[in-house]
Amino acid sequence: TDASQEFGGTISVKVLSGCAVIVRGQPRGGPPPERQINLSNIRAGALARRAVQGQPDTKDTPDEPWAFQAREFLRKKVIGKEVYFTVENKTPQGREYGIVFLGKDTSGENIAESLVAEGLATVQPGGGGLCDLEDQAKAAKKGQWSEGGGSHTIRDLKYTIENPRNFVDSLHQKPVNAIIEHVRDGSMLRALLLPDYYLVTVMLSGIKCPTFKREADGSETPEPFAAEAKFFTESRLLQRDVQIILESCPNQVILGTILHPVRSNTYFTYCTQWKLHEYDSGQKHEAQHNFKSRVMQVVNADAIVVKLNSGEYKTIHLSSIRPPRLEGENKDKDKRFRPLYDIPYMFEAREFLRKKLIGKKVRYVQVFWFDCLTSTVPRLFILYCVPLSCGINIAEALVSKGLATVIRYRQDDDQRSSHYDELLAAEARAIKNGKGLHSKKEVPIHRVADISGETQKAKQFLPFLQRAGRSEAVVEYVFSGSRLKLYMPKETCLITFLLAGIECPRGSRNMPGGMQVAEPYSDEATIFTKELVLQREVEVEVESMDKAGNFIGWLHIEGVNLSVALVDNALSKVHFTAERSSYYKTLLSAEETARQSKEKLWANYEEKPKEEVAQLTEEKERVAKYRAVYVTEITDGLHFYAQDVETGTKLESLMESMRGEIAAQPPVEGSFAPRRGDFCIAKFADGEWYRARVERVESPAKVHVFYIDYGNREILSSTRLAALPPAFSTRTLPPQATEYTFAFIQVPQDEDARTDAVDSMVRDIQNTQCLLNVEYSGAVCPHVTLQFTDSKDDVGLGLVKEGLVMVDVRKEKHLQKMVTEYLNGQESAKSARLNIWRYGDFRDDDADEFGYRR
Repeated sequence: TDASQEFGGTISVKVLSGCAVIVRGQPRGGPPPERQINLSNIRAGALARRAVQGQPDTKDTPDEPWAFQAREFLRKKVIGKEVYFTVENKTPQGREYGIVFLGKDTSGENIAESLVAEGLATVQPGGGGLCDLEDQAKAAKKGQWSEGGGSHTIRDLKYTIENPRNFVDSLHQKPVNAIIEHVRDGSMLRALLLPDYYLVTVMLSGIKCPTFKREADGSETPEPFAAEAKFFTESRLLQRDVQIILESCPNQVILGTILHPVRSNTYFTYCTQWKLHEYDSGQKHEAQHNFKSRVMQVVNADAIVVKLNSGEYKTIHLSSIRPPRLEGENKDKDKRFRPLYDIPYMFEAREFLRKKLIGKKVRYVQVFWFDCLTSTVPRLFILYCVPLSCGINIAEALVSKGLATVIRYRQDDDQRSSHYDELLAAEARAIKNGKGLHSKKEVPIHRVADISGETQKAKQFLPFLQRAGRSEAVVEYVFSGSRLKLYMPKETCLITFLLAGIECPRGSRNMPGGMQVAEPYSDEATIFTKELVLQREVEVEVESMDKAGNFIGWLHIEGVNLSVALVDNALSKVHFTAERSSYYKTLLSAEETARQSKEKLWANYEEKPKEEVAQLTEEKERVAKYRAVYVTEITDGLHFYAQDVETGTKLESLMESMRGEIAAQPPVEGSFAPRRGDFCIAKFADGEWYRARVERVESPAKVHVFYIDYGNREILSSTRLAALPPAFSTRTLPPQATEYTFAFIQVPQDEDARTDAVDSMVRDIQNTQCLLNVEYSGAVCPHVTLQFTDSKDDVGLGLVKEGLVMVDVRKEKHLQKMVTEYLNGQESAKSARLNIWRYGDFRDDDADEFGYRR
């Protein structure tokens, strides 16, 4: 029957020969129907056909000359392209003949004309205008019309490979050019390898898609989503030029990875037992290939934690191997079960991986998410892992040492390592040589004593570690930036170790009053310590221990002191206990460097007045830079504490927020155990809570505290103390009370005279706002001049003129003007015989018992 129909918006998906194509429309709700179009009035050579299996009378049919070239010409023209076609004739058997144009309408290239013009097809009777094109091709001796008959265009197709495993190994996992000839299902394809024309069936490694089950009557029944998976793969790969990496050949099935011709890093793979609605909802199964990462931790003997270049951490499992496991039940049920030490060869396997991998970069291949229907927990597997330095497959090395066994799979289970054959061979060697788990000798026993928290055992062990100097250890666990668990190999024991000399931010922890919030940068400090020392071999110097049985000391790794490293990276501050250590100067230098960087813990750091003094001493003339302060406390030694008025609002805001939080969650009485140097909150006589520092602990009833924002001191019961909430720590706002003393003034050593001077100061300036200027530095605190805000009179000079203090003569040239003014004031007081000068100039006696110096 003749029927003239036109169709557009279709995609060419397969070329059957030089004169037949299959097209399909746009998908709507599933894979679209297909349609075969035979080109009218032309004929191209027939492609080779393989003999029908099971019919010995049939034979392989080779290509006709120029048949493959015609197919290739047409394939490269139309595959994946939008075409427009008209159906001119349809036979009773349903075979359709027509014209195919490239593009959206008949203005595009006529495919039949192009084939004839290239001499790749002959014109059938009634071809009309095609005959002229054929005559031109003959004249130009193109294609079929060239000399020689075309025998050189016939392919030597190889349908079978005698030894597939050797064939795969000979390629050494190098990409091979290929054409995908057929898609059996989403993960099983037929490929033509170039240039040797091997036809091979390839299963995509690491995945298994839903398939089509063949019934007894020859029909096929698709599994759920089998058609969608096939369409997914067909629409991207069928008859495309690709590259294939043939990776292994277990059970005569070739496994490989197919690289898309355009997106070379895209792999069209689905995980086994996947559910399409999960995929659509965003729970995508990842497929990755050939990554390089640094190993941070070994988990037992079959998993490692790596850090990717992005900074992300991932746990990956060595596929197709099983770590050592306990046979039977644990006989000693009263003893705490520790798999690492109690399972035979588990410790040896972990140590093998630790020494080979920790801190080293590895290349792991074909990592994928395994999302089983029976498990909601995704796991990341690696098919093999190779350290870049030595190129050894770690799983194979582990098995060859007898420290792991190979998992056996069912015949139809393809989820296995791409080096599964090598793993089996390695296990066979280990069994033959009687290594590890396969040895007939007695299993090794590891009697490791855990003395963490055992105060009595720790006390007995302390002198031994102190005398030993530097001892070798392995970091088993990192609790926080400065708290670790160590394995001591020579002593075969586990200890808890605290870094000495530093004050590291504390992480969140359970307290009697509830969960204590983590201090700022505690997580960063923990990560820093983990990345530097976790599961590494280190050296430790034990100095002492605390009441809980934890050892305190210094930890070194490859010449780096971990305490210094934390301080240098602005993740810890120097603790006053470091003063007696030989590392004190190094710690101070590191802290100064971190302080200048103003990062992390020092982000809100403000320069101390001491720095200004150093600059002033270099000036040829005195520079007065007075700033407003609020005097909060005056000591018996005529020192005073003051707050900067500029930061006063910050303190008020902090105190208001802190008291609000304390009112909402009152601290549990007696829950705080004060220790010297600890920051805390203390309840003052007015019933309010203030920030404080513990200076001395006589007993629970007598704790000496210093109020860091006001400068006063008090002795309190521990019941009036509580832990300082991290949100209001000194890292949030530094202590606001700064200690100063008067410049150019010598304090009387006579107790009564000193009391008179202090009383005068309390009356004049305590709890008032003044103006302060730093004149020079001192051993304890800066020496300053102080002025009344309203009158601008010098407070120190007023004390001198009242005869309450003497002048301390300074030699610096730029201070001589001030010294002269003070000396004139002193002469005035002496002349009037005021206070300490009431009996004249007592210094003339030159007697030490007076307690003065000229």
